[in-house]
Amino acid sequence: MNLPNQTEYVLLIMNCTQYKWKAEQQKTMWIPQVFFNNNNELANNKKMTYFHVRGDPSLKEEHSLDNENNILLVKVEDDYNSLPKKVVAAFQAISSEFPYLKYIFKTDDDQDLKDPFEFFSTMIRTLEEKKPKVHYGGHVVDVKTPYLSSYGKIHPELPDPLIIYPTQYCSGRFYTLSIEAAKDLVKKRGSIMGECLEDYAMGYHLNPIFKKTILNIDTSVHFTDSQLK
Repeated sequence: MNLPNQTEYVLLIMNCTQYKWKAEQQKTMWIPQVFFNNNNELANNKKMTYFHVRGDPSLKEEHSLDNENNILLVKVEDDYNSLPKKVVAAFQAISSEFPYLKYIFKTDDDQDLKDPFEFFSTMIRTLEEKKPKVHYGGHVVDVKTPYLSSYGKIHPELPDPLIIYPTQYCSGRFYTLSIEAAKDLVKKRGSIMGECLEDYAMGYHLNPIFKKTILNIDTSVHFTDSQLK
């Protein structure tokens, strides 16, 4: 869809083979309004593209990019516990494939975007105009004291208990990272691969210097959990 050397922004949507139908549903709902609407500047100036990200441990290479179908395969397991591995592997793949990349956006296959026509245009304009530069943005969760996560009740495949240490992180529903911040996380890939909670892991391992200018985004205004099961 877009030429790599023209792309400055990439949206990564976490998906898996078991639920690839969710990706297909997104392609019939809000994705066309972002990427294939002739009235949308993003569709016309080719600054942005997207990929549904799936894991495939059988890959011979570290990743495989299908630009025609907007699918990124990374060489990790495709299960829920491997989500931190999948995300940081996707960061590594995208940063190597797109040399002029400025920002990565991350969301999930169970999210519907309420205002797709305006959301990303406004987001990109904000990131380009904001001074000092924003390196991290989303709905900020500020963990002041350690606690035991109860997330295992929702996802019993997670180890129990999970200790959450003090940090600031952006909720996994949607967040953005500058390419500098994403590359910083790629350097910590070994540590991140031992984590289980993806959004917490990214915030916990991100160098604090990149969290000095967090852009707080009320994601509940723009995103809803998909009602399609």
